[in-house]
Amino acid sequence: MGVVRSLRQVDADDAGVDIAFRADVHAGLAQKQKAIPARWFYDATGSALFEDITALPEYYPTRSETDLLTRHAPDIAAAIGPARAVVELGSGSSTKTPLLLDAIEPSAYVPVDISGDFLRDSADALAVRFPKLPIYPVEADFTQRVDLPREICPLPKLGFFPGSTIGNMVARTAIDLLRNWRATLGDGSLMLIGVDRIKAIGVLELAYDDPAGVTAAFNLNLLERINRELGGDIPVENFGHRAIWDDVHARIEMHLVAACDVDFTIDGRAYHMAKGETIHSENSHKYGPRDASLLLRAGGWTPLATWDDADPAFALILAEATEFRSAP
Repeated sequence: MGVVRSLRQVDADDAGVDIAFRADVHAGLAQKQKAIPARWFYDATGSALFEDITALPEYYPTRSETDLLTRHAPDIAAAIGPARAVVELGSGSSTKTPLLLDAIEPSAYVPVDISGDFLRDSADALAVRFPKLPIYPVEADFTQRVDLPREICPLPKLGFFPGSTIGNMVARTAIDLLRNWRATLGDGSLMLIGVDRIKAIGVLELAYDDPAGVTAAFNLNLLERINRELGGDIPVENFGHRAIWDDVHARIEMHLVAACDVDFTIDGRAYHMAKGETIHSENSHKYGPRDASLLLRAGGWTPLATWDDADPAFALILAEATEFRSAP
């Protein structure tokens, strides 16, 4: 059946610029610690660069998660059951998504991603591999409210949230997202989520600052995107990439660092950054087993099964939508 239709749920101005992108950039650069949400990495160029990152030897999460999906496919399929509509938060990769779809015999597939071009390319590629599977791409920011295609509303659903993308969010935001998708997917739904484990600092820092500089290019593309889409004149050559481990928050932080004093404008609005000042562009939180379980329960999901024997350590957790109760 292939790609049935594409729904777009992104607000843009008359020039086609994402309104939320513009607002987040200006709000983030006005803060004392400048920061831009990591979801804006993923234009077509950023999405392609991230696919390159997943193939790097230093970037273990994709390798570990793929290993878990491959080795435990029968157990995962048995726990999920057949004929669920799979709703993936973030466009499916060429490796992980087909492994899940092959294993569980889904009734439909709904990829949700903010990068429209990458979303459609991914959906088209999966349609070739799964010609009988109805595919309903939804161009939307999955951290916000998303309306699912009406065709899948009566179907039992499985949320698929791989890649430890939940780790990009601080705890309160992650819980809000889990609660939102609990409500969107509804009673009886399941969620298969990838969660990265805490491990040696050297392993973590190499995964986010590879010697080939692919992650640096991915980080710097955020500035290039601002220039392309928001009329910016940021001197990208005067910025560098930094990845550091923050032990207090159990996370890797990525920053864009000014190599010298810089002045630039975006949409005609002037900004100044002193040498050494940074734009905080991403967090990647790592979770111990109890931490991950608590996070899911706080978001309205009860863990049912965990597969976490990957090396380096990574976990796939299957959780069930928890019935809302007014008392313990």
